[in-house]
Formats: sequence, C-alpha cells, structure tokens
Amino acid sequence: MVKILKDIRVVELGTYITGPAAAMHLADLGADVIKVERPGTGDPFRAFKGGLYSPHYQTYNRNKRSIALDTKTAEDLATLHQLIATADVFIQNFRPGVAEKLGVGEADLRKINPKLIYCAISGFGQSGPSRDRPAFDTVAQAASGYLRLLTPPTNPRVIGPAIADSVTGQYAATAILAALLERSKTGTGRRIDISMLEAMVHFNLDSFTHYYSEGEIMGPLSRPVVSQSYTFECSDGKWIAIHMSSPTKFWEGFLEATGKPELATDPRFADRLDRIKHQDDLIEIFTPIFKSDSRDGWCAKLLALEVPHSPAYDSNEALEDPQAVHLQLAVKTSHPEMGDSTTVRPPYSFDGEADLKVTPPPTLDQHGAELRAELNGKKSD
Repeated sequence: MVKILKDIRVVELGTYITGPAAAMHLADLGADVIKVERPGTGDPFRAFKGGLYSPHYQTYNRNKRSIALDTKTAEDLATLHQLIATADVFIQNFRPGVAEKLGVGEADLRKINPKLIYCAISGFGQSGPSRDRPAFDTVAQAASGYLRLLTPPTNPRVIGPAIADSVTGQYAATAILAALLERSKTGTGRRIDISMLEAMVHFNLDSFTHYYSEGEIMGPLSRPVVSQSYTFECSDGKWIAIHMSSPTKFWEGFLEATGKPELATDPRFADRLDRIKHQDDLIEIFTPIFKSDSRDGWCAKLLALEVPHSPAYDSNEALEDPQAVHLQLAVKTSHPEMGDSTTVRPPYSFDGEADLKVTPPPTLDQHGAELRAELNGKKSD
C-alpha cells in the first residue's frame, strides 16, 4: 500500500496516550515517527503491567522508531536538536511550561527548524485558571460533561475505555494534517495547541446543542431512548444490540421477528414518539422473549427482516466475525525480540487497498544506534 505520509518525519516526546495516539495516527499513514524516550524507563505506559512492553504501551506505539535520550545532557540534547532539524512535526503532551524547562519549547525548536509544525497537547489549555491542573482521561471526560453521559445513574462509577485520551489524539492528528497541507502551499510552520478539555467538549457537541437549543440536559439514556436502541441477553448468555432509529419498517420487522405483531396496535407504541416514551415497557416485554433463543438464532431472524442489529461481541469474538475476517481487520506482526502478535490494521483504504502491514511497537531505544548513524551520515554529507 502507498504510504501517504512517507516523506513526513515526526518527532514525538509523548507519554501515556494523547501524544502517542496523535503520532500513531500519522505513523499509520506512513510518517516516519521517532519516539524520544527517557533512558532506562521510557514512556511510563511501558510499565503499566510490569516490564517495558505492556499492552497499554503497545496500543498507541506501533509503526514507530524509538530512541532514548536524556535531554539534560548536552550530547543527547544535541542529538534531539539534530532530529528536530530533520523533522516536519513535533508532538509533546507535557503540562504547560514543562517543555520550555526541558529545552523543547516552541521558541527553542523554531530556531532550529522555522518550518516545524509544533503540536502541544495539554489537559486544560495553555492559559486560564486550570492551566496547571493535572489531567487524565476521566478528569477530561468529567470536565467536558461527557462522563455523565456514560455513568449509570443508580450506581455511579467510571466505566468504559479511555475516550478522552484517544479522541484528543485524533483531533491533534487532524490539526497536524491541516497544518501540513497549509505548509505545502505557504512554506510556513504552525503552532498547534489542543487540550483534552477542548477536544472532549467538541466531541460532546450533541449534548451542548440539545442544551442550548432545547434546554435539555442529556443523560446516559437520552440517545439510546430517542434512537430506539436496545441490548438484550439471549438464551446462551450472549448479548445482541438493536438500533431501529426512525424508519417505521424497522419497528415492523422487529415485531415480526419477535412474534409480537399485536404490539403494532398497542396505543403505547403507536408511533415513534410513543415508543420513545414507553421504552421501559418495551424492554420489560422483550427481555424474556430474547431469552427464548440463542444469539445466533435472533441474528438470523433479524437479518432476514433487515432489522439493524449486531451481536454485542467481546474483544475475543469481534475480529472473528465473517465481515471482520473479510476486511482483514486483524493483522499479524512479528518483533525480533518480543515475538509474534496480532493487532488491528488502520481503518482506511486508499484506491481500494488497505494497509495490512503494521510494524510492531519498538522496544526502548531499539532504533537509537540506527538513528544516530543516520544523523551522523547526514551531518557528514
């Protein structure tokens, strides 16, 4: 597959998720991403489950090269500056002010490379009363109003994956791509600032739109109720998800599949707004019905009547689905030291061709000697 960003070099001083995720998206598109890490320990995410190659680290660091540099030493700082001189993009996700203390603030790096695109990712922004507050995923979800859309109202606890971290990385990558496009026309670099708070507020746009246009404060059931979405447990203990949205044909097909056509004339469910109002009644009616057959049985019935549905897979099932297999979503990788593994390919195809080759995440300083040799070679030319 063509690597769209094959001529772009990214230097990443990122830890945990936001910075590494932004760089990973660029690496997936073919950019040469160089991950600069602390000697000895590297990115703290490496050791999240012991060792220096945790699944948390692996998730956001494929298709990269690693070099360990102690920027407090003159020699390693000079090596970093050499890398910056060859780079198109620099990404960091330190708290405001930390990059400047490390000698990698925008002003410092702009002197080395005026055309550099400098991306600074923070928790709350580069200014304001919360500027210096520490922030992780749950904090950003809560501050943006998003956490309340996920939290069970009767048993409050944090659930779900690191949405704020991942979303911020995606927004940062999008902004970087826009800056690269602009620079190709103007020759001018840009500074990009993005915070987890800003990213999640924008991601939560639907909630704010409902509030400002209708005065509605959305909760965890607002969207599922309006969209007529359901999850039911089947006789084999597996789950199925159904999303009927607004077309009446899906409701009619659902009633036929479940053997309850008489509900079409029940005044509680006469139209979409009535069904929204009485969703709890529908859940009570259909919960025992779905326990009368297996998940595969229900999928066959709903598929025959074109009702939008899917098995609610666990991660050990999802990539074995025939469609996922057809799309070749799971790909094999092999690391010379860490061995074989399976990951998920990038989600896009260019000219009908998906990228099925993923380079496994690097071990700490795996490419240090290689990169130093490259720099010395360029220096001597």
